[in-house]
Amino acid sequence: MKLVKLTLSVALIAATAFAEEEKSDFGVSANMAITSNYIWRGMTQSNNSPAVQGGVDLEYKGLYAGVWGSNVEFGDGKNSLEADLYGGYKGELAGVGFDIGAIQYVYPNMSDEYNFAEVYFGLSKEWEKFALSAKYSVGVETDDLNPEDFWEVGASAKLPYEMGIKAGYGEYHNIGAYYSVGLNRSFEKFNLSVAYIDFNHDIDSSADEDNIVATVSFAF
Repeated sequence: MKLVKLTLSVALIAATAFAEEEKSDFGVSANMAITSNYIWRGMTQSNNSPAVQGGVDLEYKGLYAGVWGSNVEFGDGKNSLEADLYGGYKGELAGVGFDIGAIQYVYPNMSDEYNFAEVYFGLSKEWEKFALSAKYSVGVETDDLNPEDFWEVGASAKLPYEMGIKAGYGEYHNIGAYYSVGLNRSFEKFNLSVAYIDFNHDIDSSADEDNIVATVSFAF
């Protein structure tokens, strides 16, 4: 009887430990942000107006999937919605992080030619107070659209008093290039950031943009 009890106890402990390990491998997170101007790759997506954004992410042993949304407005006076669906795999090799995945951009209230997809690959390297990143995105061609490729690089550094500085540069093939620099301040439950973003159009200089954007974001 003692042997049976001991066996059952060991089995119960092992099962509990396995369940806790499985639970710790699975993660769910959510985010929300309010921004003075929704900027994507240097270009306003909200007609230089505020936007409310949010998303939910699931992760399991490096695999991830998520959905993210924002209000958008492209200068036609009509407010619409952008919904991004994405998934991929994140890991680390020889101290360098990598991220490979795909994303679908959906605009439910607009014509199909606005909807498009990309596959992407990213690399990142973090030190105690400094980080570098690079990402390349390839547009997926459809009957309605042939999206251009895009690449970007970024750097960030931690500053005293829970502050940080970020800078980035990106090029959208046959469309334009942008650079950005910003400061952020982390609090217990939210983050404040201010950034300057400059975009130069490859063909039409009247489409150039420069924006100062303030954002407050929350993570759950």
